This record gives sequence, C-alpha cells and structure tokens, in this order.
Amino acid sequence: MKNSYNLQALFATFCLVFSSMSIADFDLPGEGTLRYPTGVEKDFKFGFGWQASTQQFRIGDKSYEMSELPESYSIAITLSKDGTKIWVQEFNKGFIEGFEWQLGKHKLSLKKQDLNNNVLGNYLLTFNKRDYFLARPNVSVEVSFNQDGIDRVKLDGVTKDMGIKN
Repeated sequence: MKNSYNLQALFATFCLVFSSMSIADFDLPGEGTLRYPTGVEKDFKFGFGWQASTQQFRIGDKSYEMSELPESYSIAITLSKDGTKIWVQEFNKGFIEGFEWQLGKHKLSLKKQDLNNNVLGNYLLTFNKRDYFLARPNVSVEVSFNQDGIDRVKLDGVTKDMGIKN
C-alpha cells in the first residue's frame, strides 16, 4: 500500500511539472512610429501579452484578468470625412497622417501617396511587404492569438494593389 501511495505521489508531481511547462506566455511589445499631418513623427508602443499562470492579458499598457486567452483583438483604422487623415484609437488620441507598426514578425504601415487612380484617401496600406488600398473608410486589423502569440493577422476593408500605383 505504501508503494502505491509513493507511486501516486510521484505521478502527481510528474503531472504538475509537465502541466506547468505546457502553459504558454508571450509578450509582443508592438513598437511603431506615428506621422502627424504637420510632418512630426512620434514613437509609440501598442502590443499584446498573455501570462497564463495569472490569467492576465495585456492590451497596450493595460492588463485584464481573463479566464482564457482571447481568440482575437480587432483594431479599427478610420479615415476622416475629408479623407486627409486617419484615426487609430489604440495608437493615438487624435488624427494622424500615417504610421509604421511592428508586432512580432508582422509589419503594418499606412502612408499617404500620390496614386494614379482614384484611391480612397490616397492611402497605401502595407502589410508584410504586400500593398493594399482602403476599400472603405473603416478598415479593421484582426489579430488572432494562440498560446505562442499571434496565430494570424487578417485585414478587412482593403483591396490588394494590382499594380495601379505610380
């Protein structure tokens, strides 16, 4: 009976050690640069983090207690009514002209550019070296998570550049 108890204790210890190793954490600081309509540039940080042991999910500089890792987070890029500026709530309190943002291995940038065709706001959105145009005034960037960090990033409200820019 004593051997059975020792075996059970050993098994329980083994399970605890390996179950804590399967708990995954990640920290993606998310660093970027904002460009204002005046030409001024300013660095910013906006990223995500997950600490499974404390069930804390970080969005930007705020942490939230969550029972499990959220499936995704969506960031809205909104074009001003006159089409000259954009607003990204997570990046800045007011309108900006563009940005560059690195999140893990993903890079997203939005910049004004003179374009041949009538492109909404004359904005070029580049995601991981692929160019897109705004198809509507509200674009979303959906970041989906897994235990190791980012599973995928999906853009909505854009069209691929098919070679129509200058």
